[in-house]
Amino acid sequence: MKKTRSIFAILAAAMVFSLTATAQTSLTSTTGSKVDIEGQKGKVVVLAIGASWLPLSGKQAEYTNALAKKYAGKNVLIYFVATDSTSAKSKNFASNDDLTAFATKNKLTVPILRDSDGAATLKKFEVDQVPSFVVLDKNGKISGSPFGGIDPKFDVTVPISKEIDKLL
Repeated sequence: MKKTRSIFAILAAAMVFSLTATAQTSLTSTTGSKVDIEGQKGKVVVLAIGASWLPLSGKQAEYTNALAKKYAGKNVLIYFVATDSTSAKSKNFASNDDLTAFATKNKLTVPILRDSDGAATLKKFEVDQVPSFVVLDKNGKISGSPFGGIDPKFDVTVPISKEIDKLL
């Protein structure tokens, strides 16, 4: 009987883990709406994962805007995913008003989604550095590897565009 309970416990834990690992990632925008970033069936999704306090975030916003302009009117959705903390006690805290000010200052033209401390997106998409870009195919699965780091002397929109173009 104990063996049977143990087996059931292990199977239940495995099912919970597999559901968690494949669960869709839902993030909240700065306006309060929920966005299921993996549930945008039929659309390519680009995630610009960054933080308002990073020195290269302005350059990332520039690249994000360039991609948004290039793919306007196509089956491509682009989001800026802010990993700024939602905890006022954190040194990396940013309120929604702070993120809106960041967007205004950098003329960011895409919706901002919140992922406090990057827990959902960094782990889910195996991003090892911020800022990064992640491209999801029309089924919500990651396409290729994340485009990590930003070199102001290298236009990262070129390889990201190649990835998007092959998915359209």
